[in-house]
Formats: sequence, C-alpha cells, structure tokens
Amino acid sequence: MKPFTIDIPQADLDDLRERLARTRWTTDLPGVGWSRGVPASYLKGLAEYWRDGYDWRVHERELNRHPQFTTEIDGQNVHFLHVRSPEPDALPLLLTHGWPGSIVEFLNVLGPLSDPAAHGGDPADAFHLVVPSIPGSGFSGPTTEPGWDTHRVTRAFAELMDRLGYDRYGAQGGDTGAVISPGLGRLNPDKVVGVHANGLSAFTPVDPAVELTDAERERLARLDYLNTEQSGYAMIQISRPQTLAHGLHDSPVGQLAWIAEKFKEWTDPAADLPEDAVDRDLLLTNVTLYWLTGTAGSSANSYYETAHAGAWAAGERSPVPTGVAVFPLDVSIRHTLDREHTIVHWSEFDRGGHFAAMEAPDLLVGDVRAFFRGLRA
Repeated sequence: MKPFTIDIPQADLDDLRERLARTRWTTDLPGVGWSRGVPASYLKGLAEYWRDGYDWRVHERELNRHPQFTTEIDGQNVHFLHVRSPEPDALPLLLTHGWPGSIVEFLNVLGPLSDPAAHGGDPADAFHLVVPSIPGSGFSGPTTEPGWDTHRVTRAFAELMDRLGYDRYGAQGGDTGAVISPGLGRLNPDKVVGVHANGLSAFTPVDPAVELTDAERERLARLDYLNTEQSGYAMIQISRPQTLAHGLHDSPVGQLAWIAEKFKEWTDPAADLPEDAVDRDLLLTNVTLYWLTGTAGSSANSYYETAHAGAWAAGERSPVPTGVAVFPLDVSIRHTLDREHTIVHWSEFDRGGHFAAMEAPDLLVGDVRAFFRGLRA
C-alpha cells in the first residue's frame, strides 16, 4: 500500500477553465423548466461559478487532510481514505459511495464517525473508517479491463479490508454502496458484523397480496416513475456507455449537466435547486473529481458490467444484521427487503434525500451510531 496525495497539475485546472469559457450553449424552450432535463438558464450560472468562483485547491487541501492510500487489487488500482479513530477500540467501518457520487459524499461525516467525542458524541460510538473509490471512479479509475461489476468490486473491497488487518467490521453505503455493502455481508458473514444502508432497494418484486402502508404505496409509485420517466440515464449507461463517454470526457459542461440533473431529481424534494439540498462547492468538488480523473466513461461502464453480469438480482437472504435508513424519495419497502436481508433496525426520516451523507449528515451519523451500538461486542 502506498500513501497518496492529491496534486492536480495546474495545467489541468487551466484547461478546465478554458473549456468552460468556450462552451457552446444550447437554448431552452419556453416554460418547460426542468421537465426535459437541466435548463441552460440554470446551467450557465452554475458553470460560470465553477469557472470563476470555485477554487479546487481549497477542496483538494480538505481532501488531503485525510490519510489516503492506493493499492493494486485484482489488477486494478484502488484508492481509499483510511481515517483511524483516536479511540483504540473503534469498530472498523467501510463506507461505499454510489453513482454519481464519490468519496466527496462522506466529507461531512468523517469527523463525527471517527471522533465522536470531538463532535459532541459518545467516544464508544467511534469508527475506524475505510472509504474507497469504486474501481472506475475517482482515483480508482479509469478501469483497465472489462468485468468490474458490483460482485467484483465487493470481492476487491473484502480483500482491501483483509489487507488492512480488519477481520471484524461493519459496512455502510447508499446507491451502489447499498448493493456492495450487503454483498460484503453475504460474502463474509463471519467478518461483517452489520450492514447499514440508505436508499436500499429490493430486487424482489412487491407481493400484490401484501397490504402496503400509504407511505409504501407512494414509494411504489415513485419506483414506477424511476423505472420509466427517470430511467433514460441508466439505459444509456447500461447499453452504450462508451458513446456517452465521448461527450462527457470532452465537455465539462456536459459532465456537469449529467451529474447536476441527478442532484436535482434525487435530493430532498423540499429543495428547489441542487444547491438548496447540497452545498454548491461540495457538489462541484464531486463533479470536478469526475472531470479531473477522466472517469465519466469508466463509472458509466460499471452500469454496463453489472447489468450484463446479472448482478442486479436477488441473492440468498443475508444472515448479517441489517439497518435501513429511509430518506425522502427512497423507495425502500419493508416486506420486499425482509426477503433479502435480516433487518433488525429501520428508520424513516422527513428530510434529506438520496445523497444522505451530504444532505443530512447529522441524521445519517446518528442512525449509523444507533444501529452499530448493539453490534460492537
């Protein structure tokens, strides 16, 4: 394992600003708002701030405050943060991001989870944190060969924890992380003491004979909406990620729009704009990370690999204790998840959204602490 420090060449940052300045803008149809995607009128303002107001170096320094390393696993470079708690008996916890997220998702929870005493919490709730970039994303990318579906990523992360000497640990994640984290439990039930997930979806269909609550009926309707109106991005990434990659890899505004759309659609419904739900600089740090690492294509390829490997399918019911945090717009339905997981903890929240660690870090931290409290002995 090699220590790693982020140090982006200034020429790359200058190139980004020059490309943003040369953007050829499209136009908006009158009165359609966000219904057909990201409006140019909104995107221009965000891109202008990215070019003239946002300072990557500030956020590069913030990322570099946390110890980082790289190691090669199964032929692929894997980058990760390793934030050791000052509490010697802390429980190791693997945090896994999703798409279009990154390690940036977890910046607001690293301190409270690793050093609760310094953030008004109980030191007994401390974790040693391992936060990898999924192969194909961030500094774990691009991938160098086909085949990096979620099962392979899960095996790689299990190997990472073994190399770090952690033979007893927890796993937490949302989005893709809510697939990989339970996968770790199934793969190593003797090592994974518990799995906590937000945005957890079942691969088992809803049983029509089961009576749903009003909230669950709303979630089922949202799931139908996600599978139709909001499935376009996924179908492209599942079927033709390389064609998409040419545009996103060459145009920073294209990359910005592709990610900003998801932050508009998946964040707290009470927020009018993405930056009303997530700090604007944090959103742009996430986008900039995709741009600077050239991982638009390889991160999209993970959808192709997973779909074509049949990895989005119900597996054997996990015996590992599982906690579920449900935020607004999540589509978690209890009876379908009970068939795939051993759920011992269930929480529902009225604020936050898909990017819970960025939108409602206090709620997520509190729920993670509460869930693992009974699993540490």
